[in-house]
Amino acid sequence: MYVGAPANATPTPTAFQPLPVTATPVPTLAPTRAPTQPLPTVIALATATNVPNNWVGYPAPVAYAPLAIPNPVARIQQPDNQINILLLGSDQRPYDSGFRTDTIILVTVNSELKTVSMTSFPRDLFVYIPGWTMERINAAFRFGGFEALAKTLEYNFGVRPDHYALINFKGFTTLINELGEIDVEVGETLTDHRDNKGQYTVEKGTVRMDGDTALWYVRSRYTSSDFDRARRQQEVLRAIFRKLISLDGARNAVALYDAFDELVETDIGFLDVVGLAPLAAQVNVGKISSYTIGADVVYPWVNPYNGAQVLLPNFNLTQDIMRQALNAR
Repeated sequence: MYVGAPANATPTPTAFQPLPVTATPVPTLAPTRAPTQPLPTVIALATATNVPNNWVGYPAPVAYAPLAIPNPVARIQQPDNQINILLLGSDQRPYDSGFRTDTIILVTVNSELKTVSMTSFPRDLFVYIPGWTMERINAAFRFGGFEALAKTLEYNFGVRPDHYALINFKGFTTLINELGEIDVEVGETLTDHRDNKGQYTVEKGTVRMDGDTALWYVRSRYTSSDFDRARRQQEVLRAIFRKLISLDGARNAVALYDAFDELVETDIGFLDVVGLAPLAAQVNVGKISSYTIGADVVYPWVNPYNGAQVLLPNFNLTQDIMRQALNAR
């Protein structure tokens, strides 16, 4: 399955010029932030070399970082018989080889406990991408494909996904239309601009959406935040899951796999899908656990070099969330 650039494509970073990390010293930087909001203790100010104390086998940076690179977090223990699948939505447009993964959701499936959880990562998280530098998490896949993003999640959040599935705007719209529309349980009324429709509203409650409406709903950002978008993206995922169950996904796995083969880039093979299909029928969609690296565990920060507004994670708090998500009952 293939959508967009090859997963192993590694474009040259343009935001920073590569520098030998241990060479010319760089000045200590004081982050630009509200005076009433101190820098979290888990994130140190930049040092002369921006080299962390302990790499533990991860590749070193090749470009200057405006903050000291934090040490890798500890791997989180998980139950047996568990698989982590990274669902990615890219902003790739036609004839555009570069893209970012603005939707990053880790789906954790435990076949023994028959549990599923979803964890959303905001696109503006400013983290260490091993082998590159400190950058937004949504740039990791463009830098080095699934392997780069998997290492980024492992380094910063203590979990390495087993598989991934990537879809772009067109593929997402087509998938939902091919399913025959979906019923989304909208948690909060949303009014926002929609191309060719002006101000558009979906009310709280059950809303039937075609592909175009669902894409607008998960991407809408003018009147809401990225954290609200994470909630809406998870609502749409639940709706897609319910639709697949209604189509008897376990029995029709072959037909569904063939139908969406050209829409999704993934390393999940057909036999993996067949193995997961019976479990899907046994999972209560209403009991899928939801988690988000949200506003209460991150700190807004402005990169003094380019003015970018990003989010710095509090690693103590994000570790707590990840432990819950990876051990949901």
